[in-house]
Amino acid sequence: MYISARERKILERLLETREDTTVKEIALLLEVSSRTVHRDLKGVEEVLQEYELELNKKSGIGIGIVGDEDKKEKLQLFLYNLSHNEYTPEERQTIILASLLDTREPVKLLSLANDLNVTIATISNDLNKVEERIEPFQLSLLRKRGYGVEINGSESNKRKAMSKLILDQLDEYEFISIIKENIQKKSAQSLDTITDRLLGLVDKKKLLIIEKQIDDIKEELPYSIADSAYIGLVVHLALAIERIQQGEEINFDEETLRSLEGTKEYKVAKKIVVGLEEVFRITISTGEIGYITMHLMGAKLRNDHGDLFEDTHLHVGITAQKLIRYVSNGIGYDLTNNASLFQGLVAHLRPALYRLKQNMGISNPLLPRIQQDYLEMFEVIEKGVQEILPELKIPKEEIGYLVMHFASAMLNKGEQQEIHTLVVCSSGIGTSKILSTKLQQEIPGLKTVNASLFDLTEMDTESYDMIVSTIPLKNFKGDYFVVSPLLTVEEIGKIKKYLVDKQHDIGTKKQSVMPIKRNTLSADQFLSEIIKIRNYSASICTILEGFKVSEISMASTLEKALEEACKNLETQLVLEDSHIVLEELKKRESIGGLGIPGTSLSLYHTKSDVVLVPSFTIIRLNQKITVKAMDDTDIKIDTILLMLSPLNTNSETLELLSGISSLIIRDEETIEAFQTKDEKELRTIIATEFKELFEHKTYK
Repeated sequence: MYISARERKILERLLETREDTTVKEIALLLEVSSRTVHRDLKGVEEVLQEYELELNKKSGIGIGIVGDEDKKEKLQLFLYNLSHNEYTPEERQTIILASLLDTREPVKLLSLANDLNVTIATISNDLNKVEERIEPFQLSLLRKRGYGVEINGSESNKRKAMSKLILDQLDEYEFISIIKENIQKKSAQSLDTITDRLLGLVDKKKLLIIEKQIDDIKEELPYSIADSAYIGLVVHLALAIERIQQGEEINFDEETLRSLEGTKEYKVAKKIVVGLEEVFRITISTGEIGYITMHLMGAKLRNDHGDLFEDTHLHVGITAQKLIRYVSNGIGYDLTNNASLFQGLVAHLRPALYRLKQNMGISNPLLPRIQQDYLEMFEVIEKGVQEILPELKIPKEEIGYLVMHFASAMLNKGEQQEIHTLVVCSSGIGTSKILSTKLQQEIPGLKTVNASLFDLTEMDTESYDMIVSTIPLKNFKGDYFVVSPLLTVEEIGKIKKYLVDKQHDIGTKKQSVMPIKRNTLSADQFLSEIIKIRNYSASICTILEGFKVSEISMASTLEKALEEACKNLETQLVLEDSHIVLEELKKRESIGGLGIPGTSLSLYHTKSDVVLVPSFTIIRLNQKITVKAMDDTDIKIDTILLMLSPLNTNSETLELLSGISSLIIRDEETIEAFQTKDEKELRTIIATEFKELFEHKTYK
């Protein structure tokens, strides 16, 4: 049976989603008019009849396939194994690009034309589009008559293009299925799909081996890796192994490599490489280790409050606050006091800025929808990042993720209620957050919990009233909704109808389940909660009671001022040895500037085993001293903010200290307060911040 490329794409779209799809959505996907889609639906219906399935058309809602699930699966397998005699232009260009990236020799246009069953003129036109796609990676096409066509550029840039090609085109769930070994049905077949052609760039068996290597060592990282970054790392390593075996190596800047060698990520990368060398019996260069290190450093999934004592926290916080102020002015809505937005932006920006500085690509499959639904905000943020980060070239994909954080903050109004909803996403923090808040805004009575695809198998999904996912959960047997992270009107309507129909069941479930849930709280769980409350309370008391604003009039240098401040703290039994703490503060300063740009403040901080209790003090100087700022400029300061923590302290204490660091740069008003206010006023400001945090953590 003949199936055109567009008919195949429509069938694939309808089969992969459990919910009805509008003709407009299909038209956008195929980049054709709605009228063209309506014409193609006739052919789609003929194919469905062959499998005893029907096309269900609902006016104003959308279209969907109805019929026996086994027959749907047979059709899906048929489409998967279909020998593609016809591709869409985009698919054809993707195949050409994959072929050119994978070969070390020039490829003849005639060979490409025969392979894709089109004319040489069509291939020549496709190559113009391919050239546009590789330009952002500093790659170019070399085309010569009688010679063929090949891609010119560095090995590093070729790998970046390969990674982006796979991650943009490959269905995330299908990729995860591959690395979880759920490919038995497909592995024995001779396939010719786009997915299979792209995975031809890497060996599926390699994916499985590499995934196991990463899984074995990921616990050694001091943070979790986001799902999308985890997949990106597996793809990168698989490509690296393939290319090394083909004799291609990455050239890595020696100075940058030396700067990475002391990091935790470098040590983990080295362990990964040792395992891969043993399994694949190859030698992997230190340049490859450096590249893996950069992937790990750009893959951090942070907790919301962060840790001040990680050196980048405050610097990134300043950038986040500048962006919040810029966007607030641009959209005419004040978001400067939105703590959740600030924390989310810092958590996102820390790895994002690292990726950008290292020219590491990022994909954002939601970009067209984000630009369509939030055009004004997109344009404001695009201008904002150009002004705030002029030294970096921020791609539209990254701006799209920033838009999602701001959109989420705009939507997040009101308290979360008691219809427990599991939100499954795999596109990052911003995606799940915007979907959760949009659900809460549109449907009163929702309390959401976010989970990744990797987490799903470990969760008790039956304890939730509703499950909403941004991707099909192909091995999941229960009921769930597949929606866009930006929620269409139709999707909201379907969810509301479901909840109305199920309302009685939810109410009954709450009445019977909630008392049992309270009574079955284990002693260990209760003790854990009480310990947290105790830690918060003890640290709040210690920090507030020890808070001082003092003046040092005789210090001619910053070192002398710090020396006197540390001696005072030693007398107050905050620390045991002022000399050791002073040396650690100086060592920290040698790593990078501590002055807060645009202010007369400098924040000195360290963790030390000679610090006995958490402490925050302020030292006013009688004369300005020049110091290096966090953005590497020189600034004059007259106020030292000194923050100290015991080396091994609890997470609650670190959260409180990090809360102060966030407070300092929250807005122009708080910056001014820390520059000019007296001890009593500043203690009130800090106490208010602690009160809000304590109530949020203990009464939520």
